[in-house]
Amino acid sequence: MTDKFHNGQVVHHKVFGTGRVVNIEETRLAVDFIKGGVKLFDPAAAADELSDVPYQEEGGRGMEMDELKDAIREVLREEGLVGASPPLAAKWEGGEMVLKPGKPGLQGKTVPIDTFFHKIVLVRNQLRVLEQNINSHKDLTDAEKADLQQYVTRCYGSLTTFNALFADKSDWFVGAKREE
Repeated sequence: MTDKFHNGQVVHHKVFGTGRVVNIEETRLAVDFIKGGVKLFDPAAAADELSDVPYQEEGGRGMEMDELKDAIREVLREEGLVGASPPLAAKWEGGEMVLKPGKPGLQGKTVPIDTFFHKIVLVRNQLRVLEQNINSHKDLTDAEKADLQQYVTRCYGSLTTFNALFADKSDWFVGAKREE
């Protein structure tokens, strides 16, 4: 009965709300709910109690997936369950990134640096989630995991240009070290 679920899967429960499957065993399924914490389910009953689709009140209007994602992100931030973004280096606060086209007569674009920085942090966070998913994937061999992990590391290396935006060096992107 545990075939329906996999580690990392987002599930919904009528009482506990939204959660993520964190462990699957023959005799129990562990789900970490945003507000309710970790709850254990009998695998046979889990299929009846947990859903891939958010529950909706009788007669209520459905919520679009993007609306749901935005609402969940907001709650996670408000409850302190998602870490705050790392700080932007002081010298960039209030600054703008100016993009100038190479062809004369074309209009350039300015973007607030904090907006750009936020997007860079989102990319970093998604790479971290990808790393976790690779490392916890049950069907990949260790060699396959290592191979995929190298691609993620190369992505980090490609993003080291943006390290100047971070206030704290511990938040920097780090790619593969060159062998001497």
